[in-house]
Amino acid sequence: MTAHGTDRPLPLSVDRTSPVPLYFQLAQQLEAAVEQGRLAPGALLGNEVDLAARLGLSRPTVRQAIQSLVDKGLMVRRRGVGTQVVHSKVRRPLELSSLYDDLEAAGQRPATSVLRNTTEPATAEVAAALGVAEGGEVHLVERLRSAHGEPMALLRNHLPLGLLPLATEELEATGLYRLMRTGGITLHSARQTVGACAADDRQARALSEPVGAPLLTMERTTYDDTGRVVEFGSHVYRADRYAFEFQLLVRA
Repeated sequence: MTAHGTDRPLPLSVDRTSPVPLYFQLAQQLEAAVEQGRLAPGALLGNEVDLAARLGLSRPTVRQAIQSLVDKGLMVRRRGVGTQVVHSKVRRPLELSSLYDDLEAAGQRPATSVLRNTTEPATAEVAAALGVAEGGEVHLVERLRSAHGEPMALLRNHLPLGLLPLATEELEATGLYRLMRTGGITLHSARQTVGACAADDRQARALSEPVGAPLLTMERTTYDDTGRVVEFGSHVYRADRYAFEFQLLVRA
């Protein structure tokens, strides 16, 4: 088991003086390596006996650590192959941030393909969200966002016409919100709805999923610090690679 892109063993250790169970310490380190891309999809963990000997652990302890990651969907046991990394699942906090920035922060190496960067007449839904006349021209940006070479999300964003120049090359190099901030737009707040849908033909092809596969959906209307609507996003995400995290507080 080596760090991605190197021949060096993945640095792993356990603290026997800690009250944290040894299997859980190992599982946390392996999960972090997957999330940060140091154990890439397809990587093999190697022999459990060798890993146990290297760390001075019993084989059942190592097996328990690995099984916890199998249960989370991060790894899979394949007959005749061994334990293999499947992928990491992005857990995105519900806050005003971009998927690009969140993936970068998680060490996921995001990549973007721009599918459409054009203008089009606003539908009733888009017009209501942006506060423009139905049928009026708006800017449409549609992108496919990937991580580790695997498609994760299909992103559609409508913006008021003339808000800021959006070159395709820039959209493929960084995130939309980062371009907005660079263009002098101060993002302030958003109204967001999270839901689910079944993949249609186009979504399935783009995300490498079967038709009818469950997808997460998110619609967001974003405002700047003057109260102006600056974008309306309508996104779909692979449910096996993506999750939204909520923090719930008790109302006094």
